[in-house]
Amino acid sequence: MLKATLRSFLAHKGRLLLSALAVVLSVAFVAGSLIFSDTVTRTFDRLFASTAADVTVSPKNDLKSRVATGATPTLAASLADRLAKVDGVAATHVDVSVENLTIVDRENKSIGPTSGAPTIATNWQVTKRSPVKLTSGHAPHGADEALLDADTAKHKHVAIGDTLTVQAERTFPVRIVGIATFTTTNPGAALLFLDTPTAQTNLLGSRDAATSIAVDAAPGVADAPLKQRIAAQVGTGTYEVKTADEQAKDAAAQLGGFLDVIKYVMLGFAGIAVLVGVFLIVNTFSMLIAQRTRELGLLRALGADRRQVRRSVLTEALLLGLVGSTLGLAAGIGLALGLIRLMSAFGMNLKSTEMVIGWPTPVTSYVVGVGVTFVAAYLPARRAAGVSPMAALSDAEVAGVGRPLRTRALVGSVVGVAGAAALAGCATASKTATSASLLGLGVVLTLIATVIAGPLLVRPVIRVLGGAFPALFGPVGRMSQRNALRNPRRTGATAAALMVGLALVGGMSVASASMSKSFDHQIDKTLGSDFVIQNSNFVPFTREITDKVRATQGAGLVVRQRFTPVAVRLPDGKRVETTAAGYDPRLDDVAHVTYTQGDTAAALGAGHLSMDAKFARDHGVRVGSVIPVEFPAERKTELTVGALTDQGGAGGFGMQGGLVFGFGTVEKYVPGGQDSALYVNAAPGTSPDRLRAHLEQTLKPYPQVQVRDQADYKKLVHDQIAVLLYLVYALLGLAIVIAVLGVVNTLALSVVERTREIGLLRAIGLARRQLRRMIRLESVVIAVFGAVLGLALGLVWGVCVQRVLALQGMKSLAIPWTTIVAVVVGSAVVGIVAALLPALRASRMNVLAAIAHE
Repeated sequence: MLKATLRSFLAHKGRLLLSALAVVLSVAFVAGSLIFSDTVTRTFDRLFASTAADVTVSPKNDLKSRVATGATPTLAASLADRLAKVDGVAATHVDVSVENLTIVDRENKSIGPTSGAPTIATNWQVTKRSPVKLTSGHAPHGADEALLDADTAKHKHVAIGDTLTVQAERTFPVRIVGIATFTTTNPGAALLFLDTPTAQTNLLGSRDAATSIAVDAAPGVADAPLKQRIAAQVGTGTYEVKTADEQAKDAAAQLGGFLDVIKYVMLGFAGIAVLVGVFLIVNTFSMLIAQRTRELGLLRALGADRRQVRRSVLTEALLLGLVGSTLGLAAGIGLALGLIRLMSAFGMNLKSTEMVIGWPTPVTSYVVGVGVTFVAAYLPARRAAGVSPMAALSDAEVAGVGRPLRTRALVGSVVGVAGAAALAGCATASKTATSASLLGLGVVLTLIATVIAGPLLVRPVIRVLGGAFPALFGPVGRMSQRNALRNPRRTGATAAALMVGLALVGGMSVASASMSKSFDHQIDKTLGSDFVIQNSNFVPFTREITDKVRATQGAGLVVRQRFTPVAVRLPDGKRVETTAAGYDPRLDDVAHVTYTQGDTAAALGAGHLSMDAKFARDHGVRVGSVIPVEFPAERKTELTVGALTDQGGAGGFGMQGGLVFGFGTVEKYVPGGQDSALYVNAAPGTSPDRLRAHLEQTLKPYPQVQVRDQADYKKLVHDQIAVLLYLVYALLGLAIVIAVLGVVNTLALSVVERTREIGLLRAIGLARRQLRRMIRLESVVIAVFGAVLGLALGLVWGVCVQRVLALQGMKSLAIPWTTIVAVVVGSAVVGIVAALLPALRASRMNVLAAIAHE
């Protein structure tokens, strides 16, 4: 049996190749994502470990916020002298590091990275932990000298002697007097180095300010005991004291969010490849077993029992999984190498020679590849074991052997009803968490139900889709339609591969179109100013920009927006950390705020705040409630709820809870903050177009600052949503590639299966061109069938996703009919492309050899 199995595998290796490609793709994405993330993690772990001080003292920040406030937490630089006297301290260093700044060249072009990495200005001091070394020029001395990192200098064409302008706490020019080169991995940031007094004065506003104090331990002194001594000296109420290991772990945790995005995206591709590949493998093995009915019957007649036959088929699947996993692992290494080089193009210089391939990577790769293939081949293997020895004496095939379609109908109906009930519950639920959970359950169940019941839908749907074929293409059209109807299981499994990808794109297209329409409606509803001034990356900007906008010719009312992290203690006992927004008093002139109670004057008054009405209701807050509020640097106060808002998805103008208060409150409790946006109206007698021209001229020296009106805002939102769609389309592309492989495989095996039939058709007068057309039409109707099922399922999912979004205020539903039609047409094209090789092969058959084929 082992010899027979190996010979059978080698005899069918051409037919199994396309199935192996599905395994290769899925394993490649799994292996590539693991290798890349392990390499980045290891590289940055070394970077963080080598650059962290033995002990670091920094300002305490209990409030973590994803929204930048522009305020740089500082401590007194004189603290370094106190720490130097602590037992076990060898030396202390004042650190100054600021990220909320922009650096421009003489042409007012930003020299910062475009990859999302920060631009950092810091003080130059050479220690054993420095990640860079001076490679040309000299160290900076005085207020007008600076160093620049070599990668930024190279990419932005900056040379020694060039003058740059730094826009930070204050705007000041610097002359580049040296180039510093990274000795470890360049994380992609742009680094500017100043001498310490200049950095303190120009970046922090004071010669006695620092962002942290680095402490070097004396020889033989461990970090942990030294940390305890320093904490005892400075206390832990105002400062955070961390060892080098703790610093490295914190930095790695922050990097982990970036890595998780890449890892989950790649694992998403792997998941799609696995899911679609399962259908391909099931179909391939089912057809191979159907074609080997006589062979399997002879094995049974010669004494092989059911278990041996089943084991033979599963051994073939195991071999296919091993080959596919090995090739996939090699492809994954190549994919990881490509990602490393791609990161280098974006400024993160990882070394391919330091690629990390840990033992979990090959183990996971083989588990995925072999496991998927083995599981997918199990049902066909059981079907093979059911072949009777008498089958060797007939020409019958067992393609239809197995549980009858009525069993599928029963199981599919039960699962489908459960899925439909979950989706109905999702559409009617009143809480977001409940609705989202039911949505996930409904999507899984309806997908399973459609796959199970797919063969039941083949005959009614394909009769409709191919109904015009006989009239348009005559007997060839009729035969193509009947070929697609001949084996509903095979047609359903082939179409299922395409259905998965198109269901995904259909659902996400509806969701994204609905989000875009909802945001458009929200912008129209809430934004009342002529223009909004913001940084392109939404970080705060310097006060100098605010002053210049106010002084711009034609500018009338200017209302400032400033964010701050806060923590509120609510009447139900919960402590919620969120981000609040502060505004100038005349907010009503630049925004349309809907209040359920109170008004803007009450919301922005001294000692008051406003809150989202739903959030307030959930936590037992009423107008007049006094809420304890914590600001950064442990500043605390109590504010009275003066108004409740209902801004739909906007949640007020803040984040969770929609907390808004007057600008004076923000300035009082978060001094040193920066404005996040300016809402600007044209002065009387000045047209918006003229004001825009003046604003753009004023902001020309600040390339990072954008002037946007309503149309610009809508385009910005659409572009951001499009990024998600591009990912979905990439997943769709992968699914289509594998689905095309499935259609090619099905048609190729079908041609082999129908060799004698094709020979007879050619003998009675069917031309080569007509034969190719028949196979192409069969492929098209199968592909369109998969598209119709997928889009129908996707539309239902998309509508349910919109109902979940509606609970967050995005209540508009939009169906992108243009995309739907384009996908159906594209599916027909996919069918034509997939049929090219099988049709060509069929048309080249020798007629007499085909008729004599057994």
